[in-house]
Amino acid sequence: MEPIITNAAIGVIGGSGLYAMEGLTHTREHSVETPYGATSDPVVTGRLDGVPVAFLARHGKGHRLIPSEVPYRANVYALKTLGVRYLISVSAVGSLREEIAPLDLVLPDQFIDLTKRRESTFFGQGAVAHVSMAAPVCEALRGVLAQAVADCALEERLHRDGTYVCIEGPAFSSLAESNWYRSMGAAVIGMTSMPEAKLAREAEIAYATLALVTDYDCWHPHEANVSAQLALANLRKNAVNAQEILRIVAQRLHRAPPASAAHTALSTALVTRPEQMSADARLRLQALISMRTA
Repeated sequence: MEPIITNAAIGVIGGSGLYAMEGLTHTREHSVETPYGATSDPVVTGRLDGVPVAFLARHGKGHRLIPSEVPYRANVYALKTLGVRYLISVSAVGSLREEIAPLDLVLPDQFIDLTKRRESTFFGQGAVAHVSMAAPVCEALRGVLAQAVADCALEERLHRDGTYVCIEGPAFSSLAESNWYRSMGAAVIGMTSMPEAKLAREAEIAYATLALVTDYDCWHPHEANVSAQLALANLRKNAVNAQEILRIVAQRLHRAPPASAAHTALSTALVTRPEQMSADARLRLQALISMRTA
């Protein structure tokens, strides 16, 4: 019998409609204590077709948390302590472009952060770091996702890049806001990839988003305005595809884990050396800076 997994290099954060990983065996729940509080839900580790994987439901089972309430720091920190080096975020989004239709898939390569109420860094309080977010998505991991989509014969529905504008929520956009985001050149709109992507970079975890398009927000003159009912209905239609894509990604990453610039992000970002931090700061950041204090 295969041993129960207590750590995994591959992590998945499931968004709206994706609250569990189908096919995960030898599972174990982890209620990870972090310096940033509790995670959205226990992290589940297990084997996906034999590959160790860690899964976390972003909004909690039963979808209990609005985007502003998600404990992003605790979630990313917990995944880091469980060994995650590659993190795939599965997110529902609205389309801001005519050519990106509901039920399409998008692999964003850029983000615009318009959130207002969220803690967006592990640093501060005696420890300073400035990570680069010029290229916020791991290109190698995004490439693995694109290959998996092609393997699922869904390539004609895939948009390989695009800017994701992240709003605070939980309300959807006004028409004026939707048109403003379109004028920025954004491709899709969502509520959860920030500060998740920033925190993953600070934790030196390669990060990419698999965005599942559910609607046209509210800008489209001939399509229904987004509603929670519409978004969830379309998300359920895409859930089977998302699960199959994740299975293929896990196999590819397990066989040939790619190098990622994210894995050394703090090497040029950490301003305060660990020996200059207070004992409290070093303890709080232990999972992030442990290799630099060894």
